[in-house]
Amino acid sequence: MAILNLFKFVKDQVEFASGDVILTEDEPGTVMYVVLEGEVDVTHRGKYIETVKAGSIVGELALIDNHAHSATAIAKTDCKLAPIDRQSFTFMVSETPFFALEVMKIMADRLRRVRDQD
Repeated sequence: MAILNLFKFVKDQVEFASGDVILTEDEPGTVMYVVLEGEVDVTHRGKYIETVKAGSIVGELALIDNHAHSATAIAKTDCKLAPIDRQSFTFMVSETPFFALEVMKIMADRLRRVRDQD
């Protein structure tokens, strides 16, 4: 929820209806999202990975490694998201170490969950 506090007043929020595709696996990654409201399902090669809730993020890996998205994100419920492009992401990481640590924590938790599913 700490990331949510950084972005809850962002004016460039986008909305997705339940069932809308937010990010598609293997497509270029130019943006990540902070989930402000609602829930987002994340899948990889059709396999369910997790449901991301308010205060978490999706699409961050593509901004970090400059590759295509590694997963698909679909709105499980109606959602409000804050988009973060590469320039904003780089600024946040360099100017707000707390943000960088939160992103790393989310990524580590996600990796552990995927590993534990196998």
